[in-house]
Order: sequence, then C-alpha cells, then structure tokens
Amino acid sequence: MSGNSCAVFPFGWLSSPRRVRDVTSLHSRSPEVCLVFPGHLFFLSRSVNACVDVVLSGVKLLEALGLEPSDGKNHAVLHSRQDLREAFAHFMERGAAAERFFSDAEAFRDIARTASEHPAAQLYVGGNAALIGQKLATNPDLKILLCGPVGPKLHELLDDNVVVPPESMQERDEFHLILEYQAGEQWGRVRAPAANRFIFSHDLSNGALNMLEVFVSSLDEFQPDLVVLSGLHMMEGQSKEMRQRRLMEAVASISDIPTDIPIHLELASMTDQDFMSNIMHQQVFPLVNSIGLNEQELLFLTQAASGPHASLASWSGIPDVGVVSDILFWLLKEHGRTAERASDLTRIHFHTLAYHILATVDGHWGNQAAAVAAGARAAGTQACATDTIDATKVFLKAPLEFVTSHTEAPAKISLNPDEPVVQWHREGISFHFTPVLVCKDPVRTVGLGDAISAEGLFYSEVYPQ
Repeated sequence: MSGNSCAVFPFGWLSSPRRVRDVTSLHSRSPEVCLVFPGHLFFLSRSVNACVDVVLSGVKLLEALGLEPSDGKNHAVLHSRQDLREAFAHFMERGAAAERFFSDAEAFRDIARTASEHPAAQLYVGGNAALIGQKLATNPDLKILLCGPVGPKLHELLDDNVVVPPESMQERDEFHLILEYQAGEQWGRVRAPAANRFIFSHDLSNGALNMLEVFVSSLDEFQPDLVVLSGLHMMEGQSKEMRQRRLMEAVASISDIPTDIPIHLELASMTDQDFMSNIMHQQVFPLVNSIGLNEQELLFLTQAASGPHASLASWSGIPDVGVVSDILFWLLKEHGRTAERASDLTRIHFHTLAYHILATVDGHWGNQAAAVAAGARAAGTQACATDTIDATKVFLKAPLEFVTSHTEAPAKISLNPDEPVVQWHREGISFHFTPVLVCKDPVRTVGLGDAISAEGLFYSEVYPQ
C-alpha cells in the first residue's frame, strides 16, 4: 500500500430525499470522498474461530425438514427442530441477525446433511476470524495468519494469502448453517421487514477456543502488525464452569500479546448476560484496543451491564442515533482508556443496516473518516455482489436528521451530501457517522459485519503511544 493511493467513494445519493427512488442522476454528479490508505504494509494475525458456512434459504431448509410455520419464540440454546422453527420465526419477524448453539449433536448432523445436500446450498469460508482474514487477504500486500479449527474443505476455500499453522489443521470441518431470508419474504404469518440471516451450529472446537494457545505461540514467528480476535460468543455452548475456566485462560493468553501490537475484538450474537458481563469486567475489554459490533450486540452489552438505555427491550426499526451514541460513549468512558484507567480500549466500530459509527478516544487513531466510509462501501458492494456501488441497486435508509445524545445536551445534525461523513465530539471522544447504501436485493447477508470491520481496520491508522 502506498500513502498516495486512493479509492473513490461516491456519495451523491445523500442529496436525494428518501422518497426519490431513482438516484442515478444525483449519483452521476456526486461529490467524492477519497479513501486514503494509512500508507503501511502490515501482517495480520487472526484467531480463533473458523468453519465452513452452509448458506441457503431458511424457509427452503425448514420446508425440506418438513417443518410447518409457527409462532416465533426466542431460545438461548436450540435443543430440537421445534426450537429451531420457533427461533427462526422469532428473528425473521424482526429482521434481526442471531446465532445460536444446537445442543443435540446427532440431530444437528441430520439437519446439516439435509442442508448441505440441498440443491440451493452454497459453501463458503465461515467464522468471524476466517471471514475477516479472507476479506483482507484479497489485498496482495497483506499476509494473514489464521489460527482456528481448519478442516480440508475450509482449507480448500481459503485465499492463498492466508497462512494456517499445521497445529490448526484437523481431519473434519466444523459446519455452521446460515439460514437467509429476504426483505418481504413470508413464512406462514411471519413476514421479514429486512433481509438477514439466522445462524446455528454444534461447534465444540470453536466453542472451547481450542486454538487460542496455538495462536499466541505463533505470534513470535509471524510478527504481526495487528491482531484480530473473535469467537468468544461460541463459548455459550459450553458449561458455565468450562466457560469461566477458558475465559480466564483467554485473558492470560491475550495478556501475553506484546502491548505494541493493536488488538481488535469482533463480537457476535450472545444470549447469556452474566457471561457478557464477565467478558466486559474480567479484563477482556481493557486488553483490546478496538471492538466491532452491531445493534443487537450493543444493546445486549448495555443490558448486561445496566448501562444507558438498558431498559430498552429491543430496537424499533432503525436504531436511534442518539441512543447508540450514548451507549458507545458510556462504553469508552467506563471501559476505555482514561487518565485514571489503564485500559487499552480506544475504538469501537458500530454497524447497523442503515448507518455506521466509529467512536474513538482522541489521540489514538487516525484516518477514521476514511475508515468508516470504507466500511459503509463494503456493506453496499458485498451485499449486492458488485465491485462498485450501483445506484440502481441500492437505497437510503438512514435518518437525514438526528440528535447526537439523549442523556446530554444534544446537537441536531442534518446530513449534507457534500460532507457525507459527519463528525462530532463529546468529552475527549470523537464520533464519525456515515449512512449506508442498502442493497435492495442482497445476494448474501452473512459476513457483512466482518467485511465492514475488516475494511475499517484496513483504512485505520494507530498512533504510537
């Protein structure tokens, strides 16, 4: 990467009112945001979850399993096909992403066999760790070390720039089932308000973080410039005793990573508030420099720790920007670096369907306007499976006006097409906001959050301390 290379991000769609459907003419005369690389080559190390994703229509799989539509019901853990049917309906009705552990190994194998043999099924690299590594590996200047349970099929799917240590290889792949649905799709009385996916697995290797020690021991030889961790959510399939033990061992291993190597933690869907509280308070958050999450994970965090807006049971439509901003501010103030607290956490990359926000403690990160814009661009192009934003295939869903807080004296912001990345400050914390061009008919929803975080990290610059 060179310091003067530039990727162009067209933003003319911001000048179009939401009711205007044809944004092509505005797009053609749009101003442009130059996304400048920080100007350094880096090696990335990734741990710890990796698998093969079996992606197909959720409705088609449930029909193939002979399951009739039913009322939705949330389940923290899936124990049966009935639980699967109810949980899928619950999240499809809300258009929300979710991930669950399926406890019955034999039942899961039967379902996985039906899914993988379905004519519409597609196999991809899966797991947050492998997905971010695979996304970044498309740049020829990057080398990726992936430490996770890698079976023969996953190894075949990985990019040549992804290095897998021999200790990470195993005889059998771990499979995750990705049940997708489209906006407006119906299953019985359930109608999806937005395109999304429901994920489930019986994954014991990733759940036990089996490759964590292999990962840390590989760092001396690989000498990465950045470490990205994920997979803590997979531990929910373990017993509470096992979870607690492995979490403490994970903390010890993360503590062994040299302090001059920035660490990003990618969160994912969780259901156990006590476990999330342990992750926050038992020294995981203070050991990482950056966190990536979506609206479900952000709300779950504040509920688990009784933070701001914790009484909010769920989001109603597009998450309120002021509410999101308050929770991000609280996370960095309560768990991030301050003059009184020796925490490394200084950056949070929040992404939801309609917009993204990068919140950073001042003085630690640069190029964040480009980083948040790059993440938004990745969301639009990957969902539509296009190399560039095609104005005919996307629409604007973000609010054109919003307030920046509901707990402090707020600023009211109106989006300006000439300045598509909006910035505001609050007590030493900077916020960068940008809308997303939402794909009308997404080709694939799984892995969007990982692609967003990957692009945001790729364009970020860490200031040496």
